[in-house]
Amino acid sequence: MVVCADTSFLFSLYGNDENTPRAVAWIKTSRSALTLSSLNEYELGNALRFAEFRKVIGPGEAAVYWAEYEADRASGRVKVQICNLADVVDEAKRLSATHTLTGGHRGFDILHVAAAIRLKAGHLLTFDGNQKNLAESEGLVVPV
Repeated sequence: MVVCADTSFLFSLYGNDENTPRAVAWIKTSRSALTLSSLNEYELGNALRFAEFRKVIGPGEAAVYWAEYEADRASGRVKVQICNLADVVDEAKRLSATHTLTGGHRGFDILHVAAAIRLKAGHLLTFDGNQKNLAESEGLVVPV
């Protein structure tokens, strides 16, 4: 089973916010590795650095959290799957045309759902309620 995650879940897992206990609990009970696109990896790194810039996390914590992510990637707990960006954008265009006027979805949220679809995921982990609605409307299971 392919399990993808969006940045809200990843930040909770590797950063520190109100959803961190839920993200950690899910990971501890899961047998599946997290499958990410390079978009996820980019956005997680940027989110950690931006949180440090905004002083949401302390000085140097972005690097510490990123090292934890890299350790999970090295161990196989997280894998980055290559997917064709043009295909992801085409899927995102379809999702936007189908759902944004009625659901008000943000561009990067649509890209993450599109990437999950292109990666043939069955599950998408997210703490974003609106993104959950989009993912579920496309047949993805959102277990958290």
